[in-house]
Amino acid sequence: MARASHPSVDPALDAAALLRRIGFLGLFVIVPATAQMGRRAAVILAPIAVVLLVLASAIDGKSGPWRPAALRLLRRPAWLAGLLLILWAILSLVWTPFPDLATERLLNLIATILLTIAGYLSLPERMRSANLYLLPVGTAAAALVAILLGLFEHRFAGPSGDVDGTLDRGLTLLALLVWPAVAWLRSRGRDLESLGLALLVAAALVVSPNAPQLAALAVGAAAFALTTLRPSLGITVASLGAALLLVAAPLLPFLARPVASALFGPVSPGALSLKVWQKIVTTEPLRLVTGHGFETALRGRIVNLLPANAPTTLLFELWYELGIVGAFAAAFALHAAIRRGGRETPVLVPGAMAAFAAAFTIACIGVGLTVMWWLTTLTVAILSFVAVARGQFRTRRPKASQLPQHETP
Repeated sequence: MARASHPSVDPALDAAALLRRIGFLGLFVIVPATAQMGRRAAVILAPIAVVLLVLASAIDGKSGPWRPAALRLLRRPAWLAGLLLILWAILSLVWTPFPDLATERLLNLIATILLTIAGYLSLPERMRSANLYLLPVGTAAAALVAILLGLFEHRFAGPSGDVDGTLDRGLTLLALLVWPAVAWLRSRGRDLESLGLALLVAAALVVSPNAPQLAALAVGAAAFALTTLRPSLGITVASLGAALLLVAAPLLPFLARPVASALFGPVSPGALSLKVWQKIVTTEPLRLVTGHGFETALRGRIVNLLPANAPTTLLFELWYELGIVGAFAAAFALHAAIRRGGRETPVLVPGAMAAFAAAFTIACIGVGLTVMWWLTTLTVAILSFVAVARGQFRTRRPKASQLPQHETP
């Protein structure tokens, strides 16, 4: 006799739940851990995880209608300013010395942005706690891997001895992911666990000391503390500070070079790099308006169009390549994005400000404008925070006294 079918069991929904769980496992656990050991792990595995999330959303539709959500996203001031930045970069292909290479890099940048948008639209409107707890678990696992590599890197180094560069990328991802993980734990009332996770990540960065990651963690911690004590002040400092640094970047070499020369000597690498920046500003003032064109900073060093010791930071490369239009558009977009992050669930705001501050610090002291592993790292961090924000629809279980009572017959 045939068994009765169960209408409540839907294989498609079960498949979607499985794909979503695998996607979050990859995004929150596998990517952070493998990024400590593989140079291209994040660039390869993060898109795969996002595709799994998109497939799951297409099957069960838990993310809601895509078109209204996309229109709401694209109408926000930050996205409009970002669109202006992309359009200006496309226009700069007319005067860049490397049109073919710049076009390829720009297409990669646009593809990464579209991947981020697809991941954003595919996240469920209500995230399950079981999926979100993968984030602190993955961050802790990545920190433990980084500690082991830092302690025994001489044993893990291959023939090329390139473990340092790989670990540097992994630690960068770790320095950003710690903040959404801490924000999620705090939102669930797990303050002790969040403190332990932050200390574990700090230990991983100390074991393998790298200035950008340590500085990012310190600045992020300061932003977290300030926003916890004074939320409005923390948001204002983060948003205005980032925007003003982008806008006033051409003035920085004139202010920072005397300080660097006094502290480290006039022939120190930092002072000489600032001297190059200062010379570029004074000898090519008209280029501050148009810029030299997209992808000029990186390729210019290879063909000696730009000195090899020119700064490799967001502040320099943005002005050098896209000029005042690109810089002001980026400043407005970043300011609007940080201000909007300050309007999220109050318990998440300190973590959001810390993540913004940490990412901006890394970009300002050692990462180029369009390095693909860095853009992928930002994608993972953004999707992590959006997922945490969508897990706040209920932060506490209802009390037993609030549940409906049923009389026994």
